[in-house]
Amino acid sequence: MNAISEKPLAMPADSQTRAAPSRPARRLRQLWRPAAALAAVIGIGVTASWWFTEGRYIESTDNAYIQGDIAVLGPRIEGDVAAIKVADNQRVRAGEPLIELDPADWQARLAEATATAAEATAAIETAQRQVAQQQATIDVAQAAIAQSQAEQTRAGADATRSGSLVAGGWASRQSNDQAIADARKANAAVVSAQAQKAAAEQQLAVFQAQVVQAKARQQNAAAAVQLAQNNLAYTVIRAPFDGIVGNRAAELGQHVQPGAQLIAVAPLPDKLYVVANFKETQLRTMRPGMKVELTPDIDSGAVVQGRVDSLAPATGALFSLLPPENATGNFTKVVQRVPVKITLDPAEAAHAGWLRAGLSVTAEVDTRGPDAQRLGLFGAAAATLGHVVP
Repeated sequence: MNAISEKPLAMPADSQTRAAPSRPARRLRQLWRPAAALAAVIGIGVTASWWFTEGRYIESTDNAYIQGDIAVLGPRIEGDVAAIKVADNQRVRAGEPLIELDPADWQARLAEATATAAEATAAIETAQRQVAQQQATIDVAQAAIAQSQAEQTRAGADATRSGSLVAGGWASRQSNDQAIADARKANAAVVSAQAQKAAAEQQLAVFQAQVVQAKARQQNAAAAVQLAQNNLAYTVIRAPFDGIVGNRAAELGQHVQPGAQLIAVAPLPDKLYVVANFKETQLRTMRPGMKVELTPDIDSGAVVQGRVDSLAPATGALFSLLPPENATGNFTKVVQRVPVKITLDPAEAAHAGWLRAGLSVTAEVDTRGPDAQRLGLFGAAAATLGHVVP
């Protein structure tokens, strides 16, 4: 029986090379694992250093929005829009005219009020002259009283003498009767003069009251003139502060009524502020004056610095239209949020072209204090290393 011997086939050289890794590859693989472990340790150390020195003091929220005191302007009088002095989104200064209404009717009302005021002034002059004239009449009445009293004294004396002469037979009874009649006439003249003076004094009081009435009418007319001047000034709608106009609803020739919303003026970027709604669990160490870093959603690289201005006196839920009533119905505890007002750094805000009211931002408050410095991840690690290694 013949045995057939079989020999194993030899493997190709390239297969042997693939099967057995080269020595440099093994060394690289051996070095990669310690390097990765070292990098992980360094990363954890850097992150931990930042967290303990800075990160744990940062309170952050993305429930924050840019706000501004926007003035929505409308007419205080009715009229037709005669001119629109600004373009959409134009920058304006305080007092600059924005919209003009037709002033013709209001100019006519001002002229009418001015004429009424002039008439009231003339009425005062007339009443004052009547008072002066009546005072002269009273002086005349006083002189008439003095004259009649002198005549009364003379007539009385004549009547007394005539009576003595008649008794002695030296004068006729007719002359005595004439003397007595003259004395009685003189007495009546005194009474008449006194009555005329009293009537003149009463008429003087009437004229003086007319002066007071005329002055009151003058004040009323002056107020009407001032009101007409104000209404004429209201035909020009002006910017209340430096800002940017927008939301223009006025059209040329449009007839508008008081209270209609015609145009809005938004404040400039350096006058804007941020309202950040922080959770109640984030407010324990938050105080006014603390630094805030604001990152806008529109550009994560355009960071603006700010400071905490104030905290709202109540939660946002209580300021809502329908505040919650937790004493009724089923109770579900919800973490409340408190609005925090944050002012922007004016220098940075003036150069931040993206700032617009209503945009969303992420607010990060550094609760370490007003003078705290943000070092960042590697800066905090370097500072920690500097304290450890002298």
